[in-house]
Amino acid sequence: MQTLEIAGSNRHLAKERGFITVRSGNEALGRIPLDDLACVLVSGHGVTYSNDLLAALAERAVPVVLCGSNMQPLSVLWPLSSHHLSGQRIKAQAEAGLPLRKRLWQSLVQVKILLQASNAELHEAKGGHLRALAKSVKSGDPDNVEAEAARLYFKTCFGPDFRRDRDAPGINAQLNYGYTVLRAATARAVMLAGLHPAFGLHHCNARNSMPLVDDLMEPFRPVVDMLALRLQRSEIESVDKKAKCLLSALPNVDMPLRKKTGTVSSCLAALASSLADVLMGERRQLLLPSALIPLGDTPPPPWPS
Repeated sequence: MQTLEIAGSNRHLAKERGFITVRSGNEALGRIPLDDLACVLVSGHGVTYSNDLLAALAERAVPVVLCGSNMQPLSVLWPLSSHHLSGQRIKAQAEAGLPLRKRLWQSLVQVKILLQASNAELHEAKGGHLRALAKSVKSGDPDNVEAEAARLYFKTCFGPDFRRDRDAPGINAQLNYGYTVLRAATARAVMLAGLHPAFGLHHCNARNSMPLVDDLMEPFRPVVDMLALRLQRSEIESVDKKAKCLLSALPNVDMPLRKKTGTVSSCLAALASSLADVLMGERRQLLLPSALIPLGDTPPPPWPS
């Protein structure tokens, strides 16, 4: 699956047969099969679209994410129906009780901290304290162990002087970009599972229209961090083409799941589907990865835009 970013100005996106095409005036810049798309990120000025293309993307549950200048998502085009049981599943979401939602959030936080420990260990740092914190997470995480783990984790992996600042340049901007790709990939998984993004488990900001997406992406943030550390060690400090190449390949990064190896995209799909089953009373536990796999060769460059 490919992430397509449109960063250039005055691009026109259209559907031609089974492809998405991008043009600048009369010049064709390239095309990708629609079925190969994980998401479309748009940050360029003066971008236009054909209605046929937007309909084709909605049919495939491919989110179109409109981004601001700092790569923070401003809007997501969301299909009305992407699963034959969506009505039943959304009803189950709306009726889910607080004890269930707190138990599910506990599982997500525990796995997030375990994957943070895994990332620290991959980068020759100690992860034992983080693993101990993961065991201490209670239902609903009332003690906010997630925040305590985050403070320790970022200092361990990014250095004692690092501060997470969404408006800062450098590695913070790289993290912004990677988390935006992750959010879009998670949104696609939620769509395909027939769930509604507005019914979250924990996130509840009144201005956030996708709290469920933000809930489910949490365990996968360490994958973005792992990619950002790769860039840091390669002395790439900005969100340039090389950085975007690596970060936009996030959906294809390998992860272990149920004694097998899949991609981030397949793990997100398994998580969203398992959540739907839990809400419907058909299973008890979420399907979540348990570790990170060291990065192999740098993924190939994305399609130019």
